[in-house]
Amino acid sequence: MGGVSSFRSTVTRTAPGALSGLLAAFTALGVAELVAALGRPAAGPVTAVGGGVIDRTPAAVKDVAIRTFGENDKLVLQLGILALLALFAVLIGVLALRYRRLGAAGVLGFGALGAAAALSRPDSAGAGDALPSLTGALAGAVVLGLLTGKARSPRMPSGRGATGGRWSRRGFLVAATATAGAAAGAGTLGRALAGRRGQGAAVSRSSLVLPAAASPAPPVPAGSQVKVPGVSSFATSNRDFYRVDTALAVPKVDAGTWRLRIHGKGVDQPGTYTFEDLLARPLIERDITLTCVSNEVGGPYVGNARWLGVPLAALLAECGVKPPSKGGGADQLVARSVDGMTLGSPVEDLMDGRDAMLAVGMNGRPLPFDHGFPVRMVVPGLYGYVSACKWIADIELTTFDAYDSYWVARNWARRAPVKTQSRIDTPKPFARPSPGTVMVAGVAWAQHRGISRVEVRIDEGPWQDADLAVQDTADTWRQWSFPWKAASGGHTITVRATDGPGQVQTEQRTRTIPDGASGWHSVFVTVL
Repeated sequence: MGGVSSFRSTVTRTAPGALSGLLAAFTALGVAELVAALGRPAAGPVTAVGGGVIDRTPAAVKDVAIRTFGENDKLVLQLGILALLALFAVLIGVLALRYRRLGAAGVLGFGALGAAAALSRPDSAGAGDALPSLTGALAGAVVLGLLTGKARSPRMPSGRGATGGRWSRRGFLVAATATAGAAAGAGTLGRALAGRRGQGAAVSRSSLVLPAAASPAPPVPAGSQVKVPGVSSFATSNRDFYRVDTALAVPKVDAGTWRLRIHGKGVDQPGTYTFEDLLARPLIERDITLTCVSNEVGGPYVGNARWLGVPLAALLAECGVKPPSKGGGADQLVARSVDGMTLGSPVEDLMDGRDAMLAVGMNGRPLPFDHGFPVRMVVPGLYGYVSACKWIADIELTTFDAYDSYWVARNWARRAPVKTQSRIDTPKPFARPSPGTVMVAGVAWAQHRGISRVEVRIDEGPWQDADLAVQDTADTWRQWSFPWKAASGGHTITVRATDGPGQVQTEQRTRTIPDGASGWHSVFVTVL
């Protein structure tokens, strides 16, 4: 009983300090969000610290995070940051009950960390980016001092008129409630202001009418979609298209103020283009399948859409750019997004005749914000990390020797053509189909080379040809199906593909790092 009593006593003594710390942190975040909304929302402490964590996380750890949490990886990171902040706040609050200056110093130190993270971001706008974290920390320190002061108020001795203990508790609760309300108000106002700042971008997107393509995509041929339940749709909707990037806060860019600068080595005529400039040019429309380099064998990070955009090679040629094979001095195009992300693409690939474009439309609509509105790059045959720059704002021509883009500096390969891959969509792993004919089906892709053959193997039996759906273009995935005469028992189904030139998909299993996963996809099923 003595231990339980001691524990209760400890909780009673420290609970006001813990609550004070949490409210101080809540206030700091609320004020910081408000100040960031008045200046630059991306400079908010959670976004800045989260971005810093992403930048400094080893590539292998990022890969595990994407594999484990999928497109929720950023939400998990933000929740983790808030959880650590809450733990830190509790400890600081308890400490401040006895050492108020140390508690205040802890809050200010955390603010300094947020300010440093904001200033270190690639898209930092300068010293002003430190203000949200520093202002928030100052407010948090004041609140911590106020609340711990209330929590430490001396109690009057018991007896007639001894109401001091109750007054101290009441005063603390009143102050805590007022603080929580003010902090919530600041945070809500900050988010509302940040939302208003994005209204111009939302209006520019909702009011946009995409022009017709000068070179429209041909109709998707009949027979491109196999009629097997469970197979991915040939065309991936905007809502279902995968999203893998480092942006904790999706940039909301107003198309009316957006600009694209083209400059650098071998650019004889540097230029700056508006969104209207791009829309006034002849546009092409193409069906193109994109793949993320973080896609594991059999993974979901691949999708096919109809893109509308400006041919990139023609735009570069107008600026005087030549590929290395024709005497050009630059072998790398570095694309920079509005949030500072850099992706490096081989100039030779961009100008070799493939339909590389600055895309403005996706599946007949303006690009969604998540997928790069107002303009992004799309390059068939290259993994996204070396080509698919979203929210693009700058194109610099340089060399691979002179500059390492974001992912290359983190040990990913400089050049990354998409590897031949195939995936079983149905039956799912550990499915329990009945004996008889079981339709095995899925997709295969080798963008810019095409798929010429898909084979299926049951257990260790011979490879058998699957039925191929009609191919749209060499830049899109291709569906396949295989009628399997399934016998009772456990079976492993394996698939492999052959690309257009005749190269068979390798069996060798490799990780996604440094240039994409390889290996055959297989599923185990039990036929009952």
